[in-house]
Amino acid sequence: MDWKYLADKLFPHIVETPEQVEARYPKRNLPEGAKVTRMGPSPTGFMHLGNLYGALVDERLAHQSGGVFYLRIEDTDRKREVEGGVQTIIDAFSAFGLPFDEGATLDGETGDYGPYRQSQRAQIYQTFVKSLMERGMAYPCFCTEEELAAAHAEQEKNKENFGYYGKYAVWRDRTLEDIEAELAKGTPYVVRFRSEGSIDHKIRHEDLVKGKMEVTENDQDVVILKSDGIPTYHFAHVVDDHLMGTTVVVRGEEWLATLPVHLQLFRAMGWKAPKYAHTAQLMKIDEETGGKRKLSKRKDPELALTYYAKEGYPAPCVLEYLMTLLNSNFEEWRRTNPTAPMNDFPFSTKKMSGSGALFDIDKLQDVSKNVISRMSADEVYDFVSAWSAEHDPAFHALFTRDPDKSRAFLAIGRGGKKPRKDIALWSDVKPCMDFLFDELFQPDYTMPERVSAADAKAMLDDFAQVFDPADTPDGFFEKMKAIAEKHGYAADTKAYKANPDQYKGAVGDVSMVIRVAVAGRQNAPDLQSVMHIMGREQVLARLAACKEAL
Repeated sequence: MDWKYLADKLFPHIVETPEQVEARYPKRNLPEGAKVTRMGPSPTGFMHLGNLYGALVDERLAHQSGGVFYLRIEDTDRKREVEGGVQTIIDAFSAFGLPFDEGATLDGETGDYGPYRQSQRAQIYQTFVKSLMERGMAYPCFCTEEELAAAHAEQEKNKENFGYYGKYAVWRDRTLEDIEAELAKGTPYVVRFRSEGSIDHKIRHEDLVKGKMEVTENDQDVVILKSDGIPTYHFAHVVDDHLMGTTVVVRGEEWLATLPVHLQLFRAMGWKAPKYAHTAQLMKIDEETGGKRKLSKRKDPELALTYYAKEGYPAPCVLEYLMTLLNSNFEEWRRTNPTAPMNDFPFSTKKMSGSGALFDIDKLQDVSKNVISRMSADEVYDFVSAWSAEHDPAFHALFTRDPDKSRAFLAIGRGGKKPRKDIALWSDVKPCMDFLFDELFQPDYTMPERVSAADAKAMLDDFAQVFDPADTPDGFFEKMKAIAEKHGYAADTKAYKANPDQYKGAVGDVSMVIRVAVAGRQNAPDLQSVMHIMGREQVLARLAACKEAL
């Protein structure tokens, strides 16, 4: 077989040599130990939690080592591509604040190692396919879908491994005359890699997550170039990761089965393979069976990244929760460093679990409460303002009508050793503070059991006479004690507990009456702070409305 002749015949338009291509992609000038990672999603219109899970590993490995994290759009499968798919990808990662150093952007790309869209790199791939063919390591295959299906059926009948190998690789050793005859007829063809592997051989490999392992050598003549001249994922990622200087490939463990193919292709090309980190699958407890299962696009809305913005999960909280799944020692570090930025944590693939990571929405909310509790009132205000503008415009108008008032409410109980933790989602803010706005106020005037309606009305009258928005907490409490004594309630809770028969109730009952009147509920943040924010006119109106309703 004259392989050089065949390669020139199939790729007459390819005149550049592999060496010339490689010269356009010089070795990156980075510090010793710096890692280069990439996120390579397909523009299918759906970005899921697994994408973010892997991207966080990519980002930390790169930026923690002074390296590069880049975005490559792997759009070689045109059947799966949807309109707007690239924007969906970029928007998703932008929403979570993952900073790409280079790669595809909405209006083009940035960086010196592009193009960063695989669909724009066809001639680069074909250059290397032609090189393989010149060396007799690749060949055209003219099998039809029907012929491949028939081979599959025979393999199934004979209980053999599926695929294109051995006697089933019918175009592997065909003559030049046979090939030229099909070309003359215009028969479509793919290009396959000529594997010299055997399933009787094992390859030793050390994965950054799974550790040391042995994998069966690949014996399949896999397709490396489709009939449209676009490569398969197998070949495209090998070429791109080499040219773009990728040092670590982070991907889901479902790709482990293809690892022998990729290692074989790197060897065939004479290139050093990057290190691989195969992450554990995201699992959850099935509510019906009680067992573990993979997160499902059909069953689990929380798999879609759009779910978190819609529900109001803060992006930093989702990232911090994912870090608890990625590194077993993160929670211990967070307890020791409660206010440190997450990126200060020394992330390591050695601390990643090789088995399934269990996703727990309740744990996510707990992490979210903790993260939000460490934010300033201004930060929370900005986040809620941005979220409500898109997802709850009516509340947004009220929330931003008086920014100082909203910020003051969000500042209640914030900071200190025991900050408030009543907000897990941005959607929690509305029910938490809706009572501040007369347009949303829907009071429940259920009074303490020990307070009669007559006493409650009298207490409201008395408080209206002495209310002062500028009261200190001590001043406010003194007024509560005075009203309590006037109506037969203990001014001291200990006194009431010591002699409950001598009193109608205690001072706490009085303050609860005022709380119910002002906030329309028994559970609300610090009452004195709330009334200071609301102001005299609104508080007195609330007291009067409650009295009338009793």
